[in-house]
Amino acid sequence: MKFILFIGILLLSFYGQSQVRGTVYGRDATKTNAIYGASVVLLRSQIKLRTDEDGKFEFILPKELPDTMVIQARDHKPDTVLLTKDDRFSNFTITLYSDLLLPEVIVAYKKGSKSISKLKTLLTEEISSDELKKAACCNLSESFETNASVDVSITDAVSGAKQIQMMGLAGIYTQIQMENIPYLRGLESTFGLNSIPGTWVNSIQITKGTGTVVNGYESMAGLINIEIKKPDEMEELFVNGYGNIFGRGELNVHGGRKISKNNRWSTGIFAHGATVQGKIDNNSDGFKDLPTGYNAAVLSRWAYHGPRFETQFGVNGYLDQKVGGELNYNPEPSNITVAPTDYGVFNDTKHADFYAKTGFLFKGKPYRSIGVLYNVKYQETDAVFGSGQFTGIERRGYINAIYDDIIGSTIHKTRIGVSAVYANFTQRMDSLNDDREEIVPGVFAEYTYTGLRLVNVLGARVDYHNLFGAMFSPRMHTKYTLTEWTDLRFTAGRGWRVPNYIIDNLSLLATGRTWTAPAEIKPEVSWNIGGSVVQEFKFRKQNASLILDYYYTFFENQLVVDRDVLFNSIVFQNIANNSFSHSFQAELTLPLTKVLDLRMAYKYLDVQAEFNGELQSKITVPKHRGFVNLGYQSRNKRWMVDATTSIFGKSRLPVTLLSTGTYTTENESEIFPMVSGQITHVYKRWEFYVGGENLTNYVQNNPILDAQNPFSTTFDATRVWGPVLGAMIYGGFRFIIPQKEDLKDEMILEKIDIK
Repeated sequence: MKFILFIGILLLSFYGQSQVRGTVYGRDATKTNAIYGASVVLLRSQIKLRTDEDGKFEFILPKELPDTMVIQARDHKPDTVLLTKDDRFSNFTITLYSDLLLPEVIVAYKKGSKSISKLKTLLTEEISSDELKKAACCNLSESFETNASVDVSITDAVSGAKQIQMMGLAGIYTQIQMENIPYLRGLESTFGLNSIPGTWVNSIQITKGTGTVVNGYESMAGLINIEIKKPDEMEELFVNGYGNIFGRGELNVHGGRKISKNNRWSTGIFAHGATVQGKIDNNSDGFKDLPTGYNAAVLSRWAYHGPRFETQFGVNGYLDQKVGGELNYNPEPSNITVAPTDYGVFNDTKHADFYAKTGFLFKGKPYRSIGVLYNVKYQETDAVFGSGQFTGIERRGYINAIYDDIIGSTIHKTRIGVSAVYANFTQRMDSLNDDREEIVPGVFAEYTYTGLRLVNVLGARVDYHNLFGAMFSPRMHTKYTLTEWTDLRFTAGRGWRVPNYIIDNLSLLATGRTWTAPAEIKPEVSWNIGGSVVQEFKFRKQNASLILDYYYTFFENQLVVDRDVLFNSIVFQNIANNSFSHSFQAELTLPLTKVLDLRMAYKYLDVQAEFNGELQSKITVPKHRGFVNLGYQSRNKRWMVDATTSIFGKSRLPVTLLSTGTYTTENESEIFPMVSGQITHVYKRWEFYVGGENLTNYVQNNPILDAQNPFSTTFDATRVWGPVLGAMIYGGFRFIIPQKEDLKDEMILEKIDIK
């Protein structure tokens, strides 16, 4: 009944939209392209902003009108637009003409596939769909191969599950959202990274540290927001086929179009299917190096854009079945509860969810809006690890209602709102169970001051957990534009989450150790403070950048997984305050030529907690990582070559009991490289690509301890710190038909394109 009432509340929602939008294009001797970083200034109201990588900008129309909007960009002649009250809900298209039109010189804008937003108060790194194509990513876990901020590693050597790490902290401390709606929580946290096909993604925004209070209370290490392709902007037809030498094949098909005469309604359909059939055992330990199985996903989404009202909604379904373990293991779904003679891993996951976002603008008051995001989800997961079994069911609901307004002018903005989370878990793991029902209503408020140079955001929220009472989360974010080329940012705040020791650590079933449940469950609390410097400069007459950032995270009552206190058991216990993380990263982007870009990064991590009564580094977290990416794109954009090298430093490993009765002596990982590359050729509507991963063929020795005795207490497939698979070669194709409006623009550009 509670769940039904909660769903009813969701229908009372609206989601706000911007009042004035626009796109800035640059015109040179050959063609027209969107301009990233163009300056848009309203002289009277002193509103100042910059365009994003697609040349887009948006703002609330000020009260005092008329006002003059000035648009400027480097190497282009400026333009002005007089704004009046009649420009409410307008969508401007502005073209700036190059002032460097010399006969022997071609001035061309090259849109970056990865960018740092100059507009947002928080340091936000955006990965575009073009960047995702560089690694032929097929799901979310493969979307960060050309990114230095996010680390992705496998959790064990038998299930194929992967986890995200930011600032050296486990993925459970990173808030992952799909279009600002919480995603990959609960049962999805272990195997859910495969549930979002990479070809569906339009962009990914990565934010380090605590996020805004509007997005919730769980952002502790950072926030990753995934934007799916929009029905009115995506391709009319997109087909992607993929295959690799390990027997993995994949097909993705999606398309969208406007379906009403006034172009206000649009719809899109997405379909995905993948299978792995090859049984690979390159290290000859008798276990599959890669689980076999299949997964499939489908998404239907709809959108309506009116003058003062808009809505988006969609339905998503996902199926995933994987079989790992010994080569001869072949479970029958009807009797997976029977202990097998061969050690196997079986995972069967399915979920369905509905989401919606709606919004309304007040008549005559364009600066004022009410909006809401809401979602309901159902998920089932059945898993077998040898003789260990897990069964889980999750029912979840979410609502976030927001009210936007101003105080006097758009210099002072306010956001207040209410949110609620409902989660019902049924989970069984052998003799352990942790059934629970969580109801978390909350209220929040946020104030934003926007000056010419200084932007300051102050926010706070109070949430009431039905099991643990009230929790307070204050946060502050500041951005100061020191010069046109230099941005300084500072952030501080508090986050919290309620751990679920079973589903948060499901992959630890791939060991013979017993589990010692925590004495009690307490909310984990984090305090995060950090800052960054973004320095842009000219290198060979092109835009380059240097980014430095540092973050410190301190935990209270963190639930740690202690594998040092007992050699035959995994102990879960809360530690009061002896847990922290230091994270530093430097990233340099240089355009070596007009067609060749270089990105280099270095990351240092110091992540420690109390294990066996002693402050120690967390296991499998390398202190050092180096990163180099080299990207080439021909002038006619028909050839693209991308190469990435990452060097991972040493990390601590747990002391583990061996079958001989002795203990491991090599308790530190090796330094190892990961090299990947891809070549893409574009021919009319077709794109053909071939590439490889782990091209040095580096493989961790003995990723499974005591593989000959998989049902013994000394069996351990979780002591993984490096690649399990060797060099992998893949290839594929993409076929694209744009929507009719995009097709017209494409035909015009083709006529003036450089041959």
